[in-house]
Amino acid sequence: MVAQKQSAAVFLDRDGTLMEEVHYCADPAHVRVFEGVAESLRALRTAGFRTVLVTNQSGIARGLITPTAYESVHARLLELLGPGTLDATYMSPDAADSQSPRRKPNPGMLLEAARDWNLSLERSWIIGDKAIDLACGRNAALAGGILVRTGHGRAEEFEAAPLATHMADGLVEAVEWLLGRLE
Repeated sequence: MVAQKQSAAVFLDRDGTLMEEVHYCADPAHVRVFEGVAESLRALRTAGFRTVLVTNQSGIARGLITPTAYESVHARLLELLGPGTLDATYMSPDAADSQSPRRKPNPGMLLEAARDWNLSLERSWIIGDKAIDLACGRNAALAGGILVRTGHGRAEEFEAAPLATHMADGLVEAVEWLLGRLE
């Protein structure tokens, strides 16, 4: 039996990266996807990357949002992104002070996705608006991480700089830079 070749992935944060930051978003009506995100995700898929959403949702553990509200927001995000954009979603509902191996900056969600989707972590990237996103990528030994200056990105730029392979003004610019490296 021949082993199937591992795919590279781009792991993506949700709030502040794909969609506008809404403090503990519990209402699908508040989901606003940044311009060009759906097209950029499709471009990643066309280039051969798996696109995997990895999101911390501590509001669930803290009682600020319900699992049902999270699912409604996620369904709205998927509706706005449209087909052919995301391969999978991994979510950690754990509190920020938990020791959960799945909660970013721990690499649990990335390791789980790598197992589920036969992903090559050393060829994969992470894009997010917080230092913990990039630290998660480093903890999973990814090829690199890109900080976007949307969401919390501008405020986290100094803290994230040592972890960032690149910084971009938004997801569209981050994807253009990443795909440009492949040419």
